[in-house]
Amino acid sequence: MATSNSNTAAIKQFAPYTPKKGEAYMSKKQLAHYRQALLDWKSELSGDIDRTMQTMQDEATVFADPNDRATQESDMALELRNRDRERKLIKKIEETIGLIDSGEYGYCENCGVEIGIKRLNARPTATLCIDCKTLEELKERQVAK
Repeated sequence: MATSNSNTAAIKQFAPYTPKKGEAYMSKKQLAHYRQALLDWKSELSGDIDRTMQTMQDEATVFADPNDRATQESDMALELRNRDRERKLIKKIEETIGLIDSGEYGYCENCGVEIGIKRLNARPTATLCIDCKTLEELKERQVAK
């Protein structure tokens, strides 16, 4: 079964935004840049999902050998898990575009401070500043122990 590299979608590289000297944080130009990056990413992910579903339908074969059947089912299950992750990411992208529309993009949903251009360049769907995200991860690690 042909598989695409879903990790590529998860760590997509974006053209970073470099603000001009004196440019206001979350200017119209910055918001337009991130909106377009998010729309491009969403389109790419949607295309990957569509291609995978088509490939799975085209390659669905009933194998007589139980080992071949098990391998095919295992491959399909892995692809479906990957696509499910991508569907969740598409939802996150849509929520982030909603933040742009509402004027809340670029600000921490926890404490309200600027998330920062560098962080948004690395992860355009970020909703927490680096301090709040670090604290959240520390709490998660403590609960996991």
